[in-house]
Amino acid sequence: GEGKSAEQIILIIKSLKFKNNHVLVTRISEEKAENVLKEYPEFTYNPVAQLLFWKHKETNMDNNQGYIAIVCAGTSDLRVAEEAAITAETLGCKVRRIYDVGVAGIHRLLDNIEEIQNATVSVVVAGMEGALPSVIGGLVSRPVIAVPTSVGYGANFHGLSGLSALLTMLNSCASGISVVNIDNGFGAAYNAVLIQRLAQKGDEKNEDTLF
Repeated sequence: GEGKSAEQIILIIKSLKFKNNHVLVTRISEEKAENVLKEYPEFTYNPVAQLLFWKHKETNMDNNQGYIAIVCAGTSDLRVAEEAAITAETLGCKVRRIYDVGVAGIHRLLDNIEEIQNATVSVVVAGMEGALPSVIGGLVSRPVIAVPTSVGYGANFHGLSGLSALLTMLNSCASGISVVNIDNGFGAAYNAVLIQRLAQKGDEKNEDTLF
């Protein structure tokens, strides 16, 4: 939705709905969303994630094995974390939100580590120095998708918010970590959904060979 007018968004939605596709509009302001909702009141707007979304039918997630963990360091990262969580849910995956578990209070992370370890894949969102994905990467044996956020103080390279977190994540010594661009919760969730679907197909294939 960023850079597009409400009228342009409405036309795009009309095209997507005609094809019976799910519709997910990212980075849309509340003002634009209100204009779109007048045309499509069946849509849902989440002001924290700045997402407008609609599913043409309810996806039965009860049959899906496994889940995606959306982990974020602090409340300042909620917009990006919720963007990731709602994206994954709209695409039909189970999501477990594990928020406010940054390394500044490592006990909070350890209290939730078993739930993160059992996830098929984790999307880990953090700003400041961006250390959380590295810590989680050393504690889990599943893929971790790191998302740096534009949250931090003046040491972020002359105001280039998120760059220090991005560089930390890119330089992580923990294995199994991939990194998306700054504030890209949507991109991280999309990749996580692909991993979850592949894992689910693998589980179904293994089950078939048992009988």
